[in-house]
Amino acid sequence: MKNEYENDLFFAQYSQMARSREGLSAAGEWHQLKKLFPPLKGKRVLDLGCGYGWHCKYAVEQGAAEVLGLDMSTKMLEEALRRNQDDRLRYRVCGIEEYEYPADSWDCVISNLALHYIADLDGVFQKVYRTLAPGGTFLLNIEHPVFTAGVGQDWVYDGEGKPLHWPVDDYFKPGLRVTNFLGCRVEKQHHTLTQILMGLLDCGFVLEVVEEAQPPRAMMKLPGMKDELRRPMMLLVRAGKGEQPPCRRRPNMLQ
Repeated sequence: MKNEYENDLFFAQYSQMARSREGLSAAGEWHQLKKLFPPLKGKRVLDLGCGYGWHCKYAVEQGAAEVLGLDMSTKMLEEALRRNQDDRLRYRVCGIEEYEYPADSWDCVISNLALHYIADLDGVFQKVYRTLAPGGTFLLNIEHPVFTAGVGQDWVYDGEGKPLHWPVDDYFKPGLRVTNFLGCRVEKQHHTLTQILMGLLDCGFVLEVVEEAQPPRAMMKLPGMKDELRRPMMLLVRAGKGEQPPCRRRPNMLQ
């Protein structure tokens, strides 16, 4: 997983985004994601790709007994320590794929806008299943497959710069996608809806909620926000730890 967030130019641009400056209230998906959290009082919470630690701090505010935020960017965690600290909250520089995932250790695992950087999504799902305690919850927000399959992940514009439509191509070819985000070359991984949802089911998760993020009415006056209703950008999933069957491997879509 390449870490663009250590790039000085990229990080400077990222820090100016509304969700970076204002936190969860400025995130268009928060009004939906917030409702998906299970009760956290007295629980142990793991955040994969925690960034500035906004969700970690929310978990603490909801009464979590222990929270660990992982991120491979030291710049991100420096901001997390500056903005969101608590005695029950720890941060650790660690990649999502590198964490040891001790068995039956966490009651809730969160991952917000990080898994679309991961190539081996099934591998992460298996590790999350292992580390969740019985009855635990996996709550994830990943860029929607329609978004990651977008050509250059951008609109087609008319001569006046007005978005005409969102082009999608090579949808069934999972893998590397290169786009320009915040003035930098960014590498992401495209996964189809089947890969994401069946990947969870194959590892024993029970799908409890599946939602496509839509910005709230209160944000409709912000520049470009109405266009976010023309195609989905994020996929929200809440999955519970069920009784694990043997993990079934799906055939490669390109074979």
